[in-house]
Amino acid sequence: MTEKSCTLSPADRLDWLRLTRTENVGPVTFRRLLERCGSAGAALAALPELARKGGRNQPLRVPTRSEAEREMEGLRHLGGTFVFAAEPDYPEALASLDDAPPVLALRGHPSLLRRPAVAVVGARNASIAGRRMAERLAMDLSSAGFLVVSGMARGIDTAAHGGALEAGTVAVLAGGIDVVYPPENGGLYREIAERGLLVAESPLGTEPQARHFPRRNRLISGLSLGVVVVEAALKSGSLITARLALDQGRDVFAVPGSPVDPRAQGCNRLIKDGAVLVETAEDVVAVLRQATLRPLAERERDLFRVPAPVLPGEQELERARALVVESLSPTPVLIDEVVRGCQLSAPVVLTVLLELELAGRLQRHPGGQVSLI
Repeated sequence: MTEKSCTLSPADRLDWLRLTRTENVGPVTFRRLLERCGSAGAALAALPELARKGGRNQPLRVPTRSEAEREMEGLRHLGGTFVFAAEPDYPEALASLDDAPPVLALRGHPSLLRRPAVAVVGARNASIAGRRMAERLAMDLSSAGFLVVSGMARGIDTAAHGGALEAGTVAVLAGGIDVVYPPENGGLYREIAERGLLVAESPLGTEPQARHFPRRNRLISGLSLGVVVVEAALKSGSLITARLALDQGRDVFAVPGSPVDPRAQGCNRLIKDGAVLVETAEDVVAVLRQATLRPLAERERDLFRVPAPVLPGEQELERARALVVESLSPTPVLIDEVVRGCQLSAPVVLTVLLELELAGRLQRHPGGQVSLI
């Protein structure tokens, strides 16, 4: 595919879903494979040899076509649909990220994603005052024309969804789109499915685990123009979302709180570090109004464009593999540093990193960093 966006054929959709669900293929690797091979189908065919060159002895787990068809049918049965990153309905704010999910599962009203969005997140063990503040902010932001995004967790997330439910709200789930978590939010889940939108990156049936939440958080911030934090401890998932928002070029806002309340320390620290202090929704709207003057379609984005691949020669790669592995360690390092340190071309280093990841020997981190496993 060479266009900015297009409608994938049914066969291409199956290939995209199979490649997305393949062992050791994350969003960045998916994009690299598409750039290298030209299509998801060609990438699926190339996987075994690439993984072997990276040092893997066992075959990768690749879903069969029938397994992908069953997942598609399962989502249709729920009344949901998949949206693929090459298609025009994929959220534009998300599409510009390097680690944008190739495939998203949606249930509810996908048209809501055309509205400018703002995330409201915070502590699970929120105070009554914090929940009331989140609900009021969400209600007022909705009235100002913003779509409120959150993660359907206990506390602040639940309050934000409740405040924005009338105008439509988006819940980004850590597990599969058919899994209600936390269980007590079953009623909220059903209301959002009926009046708002549920979004998930993980396969159907996936039970949320600790490692899923940072991935979920990058989608919450990635869908939004800015992130508002209402109550957060110094070590909390909400601060991870705020840090991801900054990495993605989003605005960060925080509601101040009492210095003796641990749930306010994270927000107060964000304000010290430059976050916009929020007392009312107007504090958020005043900043984001400029960001919404231009239509989202005019923003720079890259919907998985696939240029003509320029592949390094095998002799060059053979010499490079040992150098790249030697330069890596369990400590994350920028890919640019690997390129400079090895004195190799970027295509050569990226190819070797791709092979290592498919072999299960490399881990990618936010900010373009990698480490050996």
